[in-house]
Amino acid sequence: MSQYMELRKKWPEFIYEGYHIEETEEEIRVRYQFRIPGLSEFAPEWKFPKPSVYSGVWSVRTDVEAPYAGGSAGDCEHMAEADLNGFREDPVFRNMIFSLGMVELVSYWKICCPPTVWVEAGCLNREQIDWWKNLYYNGLGEFFYTNRIQEADPDSFMEIRCRTSKHHEPEGERRTGRKGRPLPPLEGCLIPVGGGKDSVVTMELVKKAGMESMVYVINPRGATIHCSQAGGYGPKRQVMASRTLDQNMLRLNREGYLNGHTPFSAIVAFSSVAAAYLHRLKYVALSNESSANESTVPGSTVNHQYSKSFQFEADFNSYERNYLHSGVYYFSLLRPLSEFQIARYFAGLEQYHQVFRSCNAGSRQDVWCGHCPKCLFVFLILSPFLPQKKLRQMFGADMLNDPSLTGTLEQLVGIQEDKPFECVGSRNEINAAIAITIERMEREGEALPVLLRYYRQSDLFETHAHRDHGYYTYYDKGNLLPDVFEKILRQECLPAEG
Repeated sequence: MSQYMELRKKWPEFIYEGYHIEETEEEIRVRYQFRIPGLSEFAPEWKFPKPSVYSGVWSVRTDVEAPYAGGSAGDCEHMAEADLNGFREDPVFRNMIFSLGMVELVSYWKICCPPTVWVEAGCLNREQIDWWKNLYYNGLGEFFYTNRIQEADPDSFMEIRCRTSKHHEPEGERRTGRKGRPLPPLEGCLIPVGGGKDSVVTMELVKKAGMESMVYVINPRGATIHCSQAGGYGPKRQVMASRTLDQNMLRLNREGYLNGHTPFSAIVAFSSVAAAYLHRLKYVALSNESSANESTVPGSTVNHQYSKSFQFEADFNSYERNYLHSGVYYFSLLRPLSEFQIARYFAGLEQYHQVFRSCNAGSRQDVWCGHCPKCLFVFLILSPFLPQKKLRQMFGADMLNDPSLTGTLEQLVGIQEDKPFECVGSRNEINAAIAITIERMEREGEALPVLLRYYRQSDLFETHAHRDHGYYTYYDKGNLLPDVFEKILRQECLPAEG
C-alpha cells in the first residue's frame, strides 16, 4: 500500500474549525483553526494593514450540528456570535476571510490527504463545494505527480462536508463599516508584487494608464521592497501583508509526511481581493502571462502554474462575482502577452535591473542562485534584448558558460520531455529567444558561450532560427482586461500599426 493510501486510512478526517479575528486601528489579524483528529492542530496566521478607520475585536465561533453536505444558498442561516465592531459588521469581509481559510487549508490537508474535509467555520452549497474540489485537484497536480499518487482522481480524492448551516454569503449589497457608516467607493488598483520582472512591468503599465495604485506584498523581502521603491511606491502606497505557517506542519514535513507544491497564486487571489476591499481599491491587477496556461508534464493536465492560468483566473472571477460580492475586479494585466514581449519591455526599465529577483532558491538571501531553472530561464529570455555583459552583471553569474546547466537547458527547450517545475515560459518562447540571441551574436561577431554552442549544434536551432516567431505581435484574446488597461497594453507592448 502506498504512503498516500496508508495515511488516508490512518487519518481519515480534516476539520476547518473556525477563525479568530482581532482588529485594531492599524491592522486586522486572522488566526485559523485546522485539525487532523489524533495527529495535530494547526493555527496559521495572517495580518493585513488597513486605513486607520475601524477598530474592535471579534471572532467567529461555530456550534457543531448534524452533518450538512451542502445545499442551496437559501438553506443556510447566519449564525456567528461576535462582538459587533469594525469590519465584523460587514458580511462581505467575513466571507472573504472564511474563503481565504478554504484555500489556506489545502497546505495542511496535503500532509496526509484525509478523504473527508469537514467545514465547521461556515457553509458551502453544492456548487461551491465542486468549485473548491476543482481548485484543490488541479492546483495539487504537481503534488500528486511528484509524490507518485496515481490513486487520486477528481471525484474521490476528497469529500467536503459542512457541519453547520451558517452561511457566509453576504446579504444583498451591504457595504457598511462600524456603526453603519458607509464605506468609501472602490477606486484605483492594487498590484501584487513578487519581485520579478512581470510585476514590475505591470506596475509601469498601470502608471502609464494614469490610475492611482498601491502595491500588495505577502511577507516582504528584499526584492519586493526594492522593486516597489524603484517604482515610486513609498510606504503610504504599500500594502504589506504577513502570512505565518504553523510550525506543526513544518515539523510533520520534516518527519516524512507528504509534502509538495500547493496553489500559492490562489492564496494571492483571495488575500489580494480582501486587501483591495479593505483599502477601497477597485482592481487587482495580476502579472500572469499566456504561457502560464501550458502544462508542465506533456500530455497531461499537470501544471505547476495552474493557479496562474487563465482557467483559474476566469473561475476565480466567477466565484468572486457569485459568492464574495466584494466589487473588486481580479484580472491579469499581462495575460495577452508572451514572456518574450514582457522581457522586451522589461529590458528598457533600467531602474529595476539591479533589484529584481525571481529565484526561489535565493529568495531568503535576496540573490540569484545562478544554478536553478528559473535563473537560467530569466537569463535566456532577456538575452535577445540585453548584452551578455550586462546580464552577467545583473545575475552575478556567467550562466551560459556553465556546463553544469546543460541538463536544465535541455528541460527548458524540450530536449528532455518534462519541463522544470518552475514558473518559466513556454518552450517555443525559450527556443525563439535562444535562436534570436545566437543570430545576433553571430551577426556581431561575438563568441558563443558554452550553452549556446551546444544549442547551435542541435536540431532545435535549425527549427527555430531565421524565421518570424510572431512574438513581437502576439496577443492572446483569452483575457479579462478592462478597456482602460487593454488600451495602454496595446499602446506600450505591441508595435504601432502601419
